[in-house]
Amino acid sequence: MSQSASAESGITLYRLQACPFCERVVRKLHEYDLDYSSRFVEPMHSDRNVVKRISGKRTVPAIVDENTGVTMSESANIVEYLENTYGDGGARANGGEEQADDEEGGA
Repeated sequence: MSQSASAESGITLYRLQACPFCERVVRKLHEYDLDYSSRFVEPMHSDRNVVKRISGKRTVPAIVDENTGVTMSESANIVEYLENTYGDGGARANGGEEQADDEEGGA
């Protein structure tokens, strides 16, 4: 899966063209084969009102993950979040809770 223009993807990435920090997040999204939509923002920091409204900052990259309700900025934080939420070794959201429910129900 890859970049998508559909609203179905659940993840929206706010980014700049040729931004190395944004590309770091894009690589991680591709690594986990996640659908996402890109929204390219204004190059001028002071004009990034859309990003300011969603994340509280004017910095990019920023993501909104409708699947989990998470909104965040800063590439290192986003990469860590993606690893923990969607990565192979990470704890998926609800992963432990579902297993605990299954154990209780089967006893």
